[in-house]
Amino acid sequence: MPHRENATLRNIYDLLWAEYGPQHWWPADSATEVIIGAILTQNTAWKNVEHAIKNLKQADYLSWLEIRNIETDRLEKLLKPAGTYRIKARRLKGFVETLWKQWEGSHESLLSGPTEEVRCRLLAISGIGPETADAILLYAGNHPIFVVDTYTKRILRRHGVIDDSATYGTIQSLFHQELEPSAENVQVFNEYHALLVELGKRHCRTKAICTGCPLEDLPHKEQL
Repeated sequence: MPHRENATLRNIYDLLWAEYGPQHWWPADSATEVIIGAILTQNTAWKNVEHAIKNLKQADYLSWLEIRNIETDRLEKLLKPAGTYRIKARRLKGFVETLWKQWEGSHESLLSGPTEEVRCRLLAISGIGPETADAILLYAGNHPIFVVDTYTKRILRRHGVIDDSATYGTIQSLFHQELEPSAENVQVFNEYHALLVELGKRHCRTKAICTGCPLEDLPHKEQL
């Protein structure tokens, strides 16, 4: 049984794993679907992304070639459930154009190589920020990198692991220091991120629901 004295990253992981078990993330049938989902999930709930991906699947447009060839207005209509669909259609189109111009239409080629090098490639693509790039690296490319999202920041802040000044890079470095990036830790990074998302949806919401939370016995400030 994990000790419940301090809110450390290792302790938080152990408690969440004991409560929730494996999450089997990312929920997708292919790396292509992972990448599309990572781009579409910016500033929207996952359930909305699922509707948009379902539209793409039903229309047989869930491939790089089809997205490259589809008319932008048609793509926008299919992506409408994901919100800001015009922006997201442009971003998907831009990603695909980069894929063709620089990587012969192969996301495997784009995602191959040292993690930091591939991360720089992704960040150079318009509309892809650190969280999206890292989600693609981890879930589509199996790179050992931790994805920091709103849930992560909120949970760690409430449990005193970070303060309000912590940046994306600072938070990510904490995880990399505690759980050394390696091929062996890819699945740990995968599960940890998914477990934090699950905790955020169930308990660590904008207004905390601490009763019954797996981390309830750890020191925390629910008003943060």
